[in-house]
Amino acid sequence: MIEEQIKIHDKFSIEIKLRLAARRKAKKSEFAVNTWLFIPAALDINHSTYSKNDFYHDLKSNIRLITPVYLLRDIAASENSPLAFLTTVFQKVASSPTRTLAAEYEYHIKMFLSILKSSLREEIQHILNNKLPADTAYLIDEFCKNISRISKRYRELHFIINAPTISEELMNYYSFGDEFMSNLIEEHTFKLLASLKQSHPSFNKTWQKQLLSIVQDEIKYKKEHNYPVVEEKSPTRNRELIFHFNLLKKFAESELFLTGEKKKEGILVEQIYFSIAAGLSMVFATAVAFTFQLKYGSLTMPLFVALVVSYMLKDRIKELFRYYFASHLGHRYFDHKTEIALNNITIGISKEGMDFIPEKKVLPNVMKIRSRSPILEVNNRYDTEKIILYRKILFLDRRKLNELSLYLTPGINEILRLNVDSFIQKMDDPEVPLFIPDENKGYAIINGERIYYINLIMQLSSENETAYRRYRILLNRKGIKAIENLS
Repeated sequence: MIEEQIKIHDKFSIEIKLRLAARRKAKKSEFAVNTWLFIPAALDINHSTYSKNDFYHDLKSNIRLITPVYLLRDIAASENSPLAFLTTVFQKVASSPTRTLAAEYEYHIKMFLSILKSSLREEIQHILNNKLPADTAYLIDEFCKNISRISKRYRELHFIINAPTISEELMNYYSFGDEFMSNLIEEHTFKLLASLKQSHPSFNKTWQKQLLSIVQDEIKYKKEHNYPVVEEKSPTRNRELIFHFNLLKKFAESELFLTGEKKKEGILVEQIYFSIAAGLSMVFATAVAFTFQLKYGSLTMPLFVALVVSYMLKDRIKELFRYYFASHLGHRYFDHKTEIALNNITIGISKEGMDFIPEKKVLPNVMKIRSRSPILEVNNRYDTEKIILYRKILFLDRRKLNELSLYLTPGINEILRLNVDSFIQKMDDPEVPLFIPDENKGYAIINGERIYYINLIMQLSSENETAYRRYRILLNRKGIKAIENLS
């Protein structure tokens, strides 16, 4: 099963998150995602101005494991929670700090932090989706209690590893986890408070008091342990704080990210076709030489001229065949192939390809979903939209994934970020003067906003099921304004 989520990452980038969930009983799973980008002709994006290299320069891809699912209350109290695993491995590493146990110790700290972050996010969304005041009050109360239990249980683990066998490096891993956990609690509690105040019809001060108490306890704890905190009147310290937060984030989430070496796809086939092109051109040159030699003899001027002309044409013929094969191979093969690895063992393969295609090669279903307006359809006869097809196929070995991951994970996430800087270079000014009547002056001028639309249609295929999604990206020279879900 494939689930997609598209959002604005920053002012000039969109983020596409693909959740690729593999069935537990399936040995191998295959996922295919085709994405069509319909780009206005005014942006002057075509195969001459925007190459494959430009596209892949603008596209960033990360592949990571889907975070194992735990309820916040299960992390706080369950015997099979990440905290229980931490307790076991802390006791083992304190008694025998071998290299293997040290690696396992670091792994479980990172997994605990990643799972906690995901659980906090899901718990907050559940609270916000609830509309009954009595239920909301109960959920907020449980949220605060569970956070207190989790932080208390993690911090009690310090006494297990406070032993002469534990190195400074291992103690630092614990401290990094402690500080990042505190940051997570503070950040997500503030997010919950802000969202409740903004959108919940029955918001009351009791909820605010409960949530702020959690935040204040964490700030006090961080100050006692010399962890950096936000300072209202110190931009320099806050700048350093953000940098430090990002380092902790990379440490905590590194265990979920999968490694991969990207290689060019179809190199062998390409070289075979190019060799055929060279052979065909040589056949032509040799045939001309033999023909003229038979007719005019071996040491004649016509043969000399024929040899010169044939060798001139030979190189051109070779290049024409190379171009023909390259252009036709591009649609059959992918541009890149990436082997996805966990603990240096390949668990899957990802392939990707990008091409500009004419409208006649777009699937009828996709053109129907595109559904141009009548005026746009008329204009498209003279000033056609340019269409980019980005193809991706991914194979996942579920059996190897189960063997290598200590936590049960549903599958993998692929996170794509597309930078649109190249798309905005030839846009017109974002502000357009508009006239309206005015009783005193006769007219008044107001500024309207010029917007360009890029339509994005996705075809998601897995396990003999296919779904289509349509999004519309609104942008101008100032950046991305919105992403509309038109599915």
